[in-house]
Amino acid sequence: MNTPEIKKGNALALLPFGVFLFLFIGSGLINDDFYKLPVLVAVFIAVLFALFMNRKMAFKDKLDHLTKGAGHPNIILMVLIYLLAGSFAAVAEGVGAVESTVNLGLTFLPQNLLIVGLFVIGCFISISMGTSVGTVVALAPIGVGLADQTGMSTALIMGAIVSGAMFGDNLSMISDTTIAAVRTQAVKMSDKFKVNIYIALPAAIVTAVIFGIMTFNSSGTISGEHPYDLIKVLPYLAVLVFAVAGVNVIYVLIGGTIFAGFVGLFYGKFDGMGFLNLLGEGMAGMQELSLLSILLGGLVELVRVNGGIDFLLNTISNQIKSRKGAEAGIAGLVSVFDVSTANNTISIISVGPLVKQISERFGVDPRRAASMLDIFSSVFQGILPYGAQLLAVAGVASISPVSIMPYCIYPVLLGIAGIIAIAAGYPRFSTDKRAGGKA
Repeated sequence: MNTPEIKKGNALALLPFGVFLFLFIGSGLINDDFYKLPVLVAVFIAVLFALFMNRKMAFKDKLDHLTKGAGHPNIILMVLIYLLAGSFAAVAEGVGAVESTVNLGLTFLPQNLLIVGLFVIGCFISISMGTSVGTVVALAPIGVGLADQTGMSTALIMGAIVSGAMFGDNLSMISDTTIAAVRTQAVKMSDKFKVNIYIALPAAIVTAVIFGIMTFNSSGTISGEHPYDLIKVLPYLAVLVFAVAGVNVIYVLIGGTIFAGFVGLFYGKFDGMGFLNLLGEGMAGMQELSLLSILLGGLVELVRVNGGIDFLLNTISNQIKSRKGAEAGIAGLVSVFDVSTANNTISIISVGPLVKQISERFGVDPRRAASMLDIFSSVFQGILPYGAQLLAVAGVASISPVSIMPYCIYPVLLGIAGIIAIAAGYPRFSTDKRAGGKA
C-alpha cells in the first residue's frame, strides 16, 4: 500500500496527555473515586502545561494554536449539537416522556421474562434519551423493587439494566459519544448508525437470549400501576426515525425539541416561559461537556504542532500492516483511553483526530472508524467497576459494583461482535463512502 511519508514527530509533545491522565487516574486512586477531581480542572492544567512547553515557539503563537484548535469548525459544531441534544432531552423529560416510556415497557413486560424485558426497556430508553447514566438512574429503583419482590439476584438485575443502557449509549442519535464519534471522523450520524447496528444488534439479541436462559425458571411481578401516554413517547420516536432516515441532525434536534414543546404545552406541563427555562436547563447540563470538547480541541492542536500526533501516528503505523490492523489499532487506542479515564466521551474526543489520520492513511472507511470508536469505548465503559454506569446502579442497589460486572453481558458481547466485525471485514460496502457511495 502506497502511503504518504509522515514526520517522525516528538514523543515529549505527548507529556500534556500524560499530565491529564496522571491527574485523573492519580486522583481516582487516592480518593477511591474517579469522578472526585473535576475533569475540566485536569484538562485545563494539561493545557497550561502544554502552553509552557516548546520554548522555541513564541507564547503568542502557542495561544494562537490553542484557540485555533479549540475553535475548529468540527469542535464548534459538536458543541452546538451537544446544546441542542441537551435541550431536547430536558424538554422531553419535562413532558413526561421518560416516565411514559418506562411505564409503557413495564405494562407489556411478560412476567416470565422480567430480566429480558428490563434489558429491552433499557435498550429503548437509552436509544431514546441518548444517555446510559440517565437510563440506569431511571431503571435502577425499579430493579431494586423487582429484586425485593421476587428474590432474584440484585446484581443480575442491575447487570441487565446496565447492558440495556449501553446499547443506546452506543447507538442513540443524541448520545454524546455518537456525536463525538461522527464529528471527529466527519461522517453522517445516519451512516454511522447503519454500520453500528449490524454489529450491535446481534450482540443485543444474543444478550436477550442469555438473560432468558439464565432466568428461565424465575418469575415474579412488578406491583403498582404504570400509566403511560403514547403521545408523550412520540418525540423520542420522531427523533430516532428522522435521524436514521438521514435528516441533518440539527434539523432533527430542533424539530424534536419543538415537537416535544408542543406536546408539553398541550398537556399543560409547562407554559411558554417554562419551555424556555427547560431549554436553558438542558443547555446548562451540557456546558461542562461543551467546555471539555473545546479545551481538548485546543490541547490536541498544541500536541499536534509540537509533533506529538506525528510521533503517535508514526509509532502506531509502524505496527500496522493492513486495513484490519488499523481498525484493531483504533479499537485498542480508544479502549486504553477509556480504561484510563472511565469516560467514553472523553476517550473519543481525545483520540478522534489521531484515529482520523490512521483511517485515512490505511484506507479505513470513516463510517467504520466512527463505529469502532463508539463500540470499543462503550465496551469498557459498561464493565468498569469505577465507571459512572456501574457506580450509579451500585449506589442505588447498595451493592458492590464488582458484583455487577459478571452480569454486564451486553458490553462483553459487543466487544466480541466488534472483534469479529474487524476480522471478517463486516459489514461490507460496495462503494467507499469517500468516493460518494452509500451504506
